Amino acid sequence: MKRVDKRSGRRAAMILAALVLFCLFGICHGANVSAAAEEEEEIILSDDASDFVLLSDAVPDAILEIRYYSTYNFVGDRIDGYEEPLAFLTKEAAAALKEVSDELVSKGYRLKIFDAYRPQKAVTNFMNWALDTDDVRMKEYFYPELEKDVLFPQGYIAEHSGHSRGSTVDLTLFDMKTEREVDMGGTFDYFGELSHPDYTDITDEQYENRMILREAMLGHGFKPLVEEWWHFTLEDEPYTNTYFTFPINSDSLVTE
Repeated sequence: MKRVDKRSGRRAAMILAALVLFCLFGICHGANVSAAAEEEEEIILSDDASDFVLLSDAVPDAILEIRYYSTYNFVGDRIDGYEEPLAFLTKEAAAALKEVSDELVSKGYRLKIFDAYRPQKAVTNFMNWALDTDDVRMKEYFYPELEKDVLFPQGYIAEHSGHSRGSTVDLTLFDMKTEREVDMGGTFDYFGELSHPDYTDITDEQYENRMILREAMLGHGFKPLVEEWWHFTLEDEPYTNTYFTFPINSDSLVTE
């Protein structure tokens, strides 16, 4: 029969008790942080478009290909709230994007815009689509590696989008010499690792193209998203917890 060392038993008991207390503290502390974060991130909805501008006016060199006005997107339908093929941004984001455009035009590129301000009803449209797991019309184009029922749990679809705050833009580069969209090694709105900006299993040229866009955006006050090479948000965005609801049409913006 093996003899039990009482001192070792006491030490083990003390360690176990400390671990229990640590875990309990960690759980409680985590809950407090979560509650505080939720309180700080109170969601405000607004239909006030007075701080928004038409992107094509603010950045006249930009090319628009508003995917959610068309049916070529991951849903396969025109998205709620996209009533005209226009792009809106806050005045602050549009001014910064104009600086990006001017720099890239001097290097032989134009910006091509896929999406900018996104009405909250469009985000709700995405959520409702994600819950309908039978609708997989566009799977082979936008999420061939994933089952549709993981899109919401894995964060590809969410209840709110930074786009609805008005200072986020999805875009790529257009080469004025070749008169073609630049090859980024992956398409806009592809759900998967291929879309990560630092994904390296692409050609050197494709990776360099991503970096040209990224460096220009970061150089003029935008921050990137780690999952999407095309997605950038103004670092000092004017609305950090306000999500706008007005539709995208010619009547939404205040004109003088």
